[in-house]
Amino acid sequence: MAASELIEIPARRGKAARVKKGQHLKLINTHGTQVIDTWAFSAEDPNEFMSMEHTRPHIGHIIPKVGDVMFSNKRRPIVTLVEDTSPGIHDTIIAACDRYRYKFLGVEGYHDNCTDNLFAGMKELGLTPPEVPSPWNMWMNIPVRPDGSIAFLPTVSKAGDYVLLRAEMDVVMAFSSCPQDILPINSQKPVACHFQVL
Repeated sequence: MAASELIEIPARRGKAARVKKGQHLKLINTHGTQVIDTWAFSAEDPNEFMSMEHTRPHIGHIIPKVGDVMFSNKRRPIVTLVEDTSPGIHDTIIAACDRYRYKFLGVEGYHDNCTDNLFAGMKELGLTPPEVPSPWNMWMNIPVRPDGSIAFLPTVSKAGDYVLLRAEMDVVMAFSSCPQDILPINSQKPVACHFQVL
C-alpha cells in the first residue's frame, strides 16, 4: 500500500478526506493523549453514514475490536477496523460535543467543538453533512460500570498508536481533534493528530 502525505488534524479543529472502497486510512494518535471524533459518510449519498447505534447490534459489544465491521444507518458495511496498536479503548456511546454541551459545562461564550469541526472539515471538500451522526470516538475512555453508570476518563493510548481502517464503500472520512478541556478525556490540553490514506 502506497502511503499518501501525512495530514494533520490540528488541535481543536476538524479535517476530512475522500477514501475509495478498498483503500485504508491510518489514523495516528501522534501524542497518545488525544480523542478523535470519527465519521464516515457514503461518497455517493451522504445521507448514508457510519452509525454507532446500527453497528453495536451487529458486533455485539460497545467497543469495536480488530476485525469488526462498522455499519451504516442503512445496515451496510462501511468501514472495517483492520489494525489497532493502542489498548483498544474507543467509545461508541457519547455524542459529539457542541456549543450546547459546553454551555451545560459552564462555559460562557463560544467554545471550539466537534460538531462545528465536522462541518468545517467537510466544507474544505465542498461538502455539507446532512446531520451530525453520533461519532466513533477514537481513544475516548468511557467505561460502563457494573451499576450502569459511566465515567469520563483520560485516554490510555501512547504516542504513535494508530488504528487502520478499510473503506467498504467510497466514503468521506471526517475527524475532529476533540477540543474538550473541561472534562479529563484528553490526558492533557487538546493536541494535533495525523492520518494517511494508504
